Amino acid sequence: MAKPYEFRGNAYRKLTEANTWTKLGHEAALEPDLPILDPHHHVWDDERGRYLIHELAEDVVGTGHNVVATLFIEAGSMYRASGPVAMQPVGEVEFVNGIAAMSASGRYGKTRLIDGIIGHGDLALGDQVRPVLEALIAAGNGRLRGIRHGVTWDTGKAARFGRRQAPQHQVLDPVFRKGFAHLQPLGLSFESWQFHPQLPDLVDLLRAFPDTNVILNHVGGLLGIPPHDGKRDEVFAIWRGHIRELAQFPNLTVKVGGLGMLYCGWDFHLRDVPPSSEELAAAWRPYVETCIEAFGPNRCMMESNFPVDKQSCGYGVLWNALKRITRNCTASEKAALYHGTAARVYRLAV
Repeated sequence: MAKPYEFRGNAYRKLTEANTWTKLGHEAALEPDLPILDPHHHVWDDERGRYLIHELAEDVVGTGHNVVATLFIEAGSMYRASGPVAMQPVGEVEFVNGIAAMSASGRYGKTRLIDGIIGHGDLALGDQVRPVLEALIAAGNGRLRGIRHGVTWDTGKAARFGRRQAPQHQVLDPVFRKGFAHLQPLGLSFESWQFHPQLPDLVDLLRAFPDTNVILNHVGGLLGIPPHDGKRDEVFAIWRGHIRELAQFPNLTVKVGGLGMLYCGWDFHLRDVPPSSEELAAAWRPYVETCIEAFGPNRCMMESNFPVDKQSCGYGVLWNALKRITRNCTASEKAALYHGTAARVYRLAV
């Protein structure tokens, strides 16, 4: 199975190349005093490249934006090399908890990098996932807030972006739901990562678990690559319908971002010079505004999804693009969008 970093051959830049490329599009920060809690980023050191505390701090601290804290999302990195397979993802939480401790020393700037952690536990284990979740909580040293079990499935090229081969309707599986049922009693949230054609399955899951804190990743996994390419208006209408239906569930919040990923289908990553925040805002505005209109600012949180979205732009330019889209929001709405919602949902102090 092809890895995400192999998608479209040479079109996908390695992180070292992406760093050089994105620096060609540096911009001064808009609204530099607005506090930001970035609720979705990764760290890793593997075949995708190196993105550890130095690289993360360079992006987050060096942009001029007022990023006060960040939250790590599982990325399939640094799993334990031995021991029971089910317990191997605990290694990733141990790994990132160490980075969080480094940041807590204050030596990497005032931003609280990895103030919270989202790990991975295989919910397809059913009831057997309970000891895994308990081990993840212990490894998080008070920082673990939930888990992500990606269920991305598609008939086309987007299937290459998933790190695991999920069945088409995994969240409908009774055994998966037995595992899911352990989250709320343990005080854990669920990160829902799938592609937009799969969103009706999430509707069914939310009906079955109205008390579990669920966060929709990346505006629902918008696809713009084969077989979904060449029909952006049609895809938008389908996606918008799903978003509006999902908004009825009060236990669901949505992360507004992830639109720089290659599977969204824009050509920004193919350019010699990265796009400006004005260009990104023009492309992303309908999706950002639809989410805010459907869920309201108090159930939306702006995300960076770095370093994945570095394929399309730099960290500072990404936040400028989102700020351009929300320029006409009130101060209280911006407070919710950029830090308040994330702080409440993940129980983090800002």
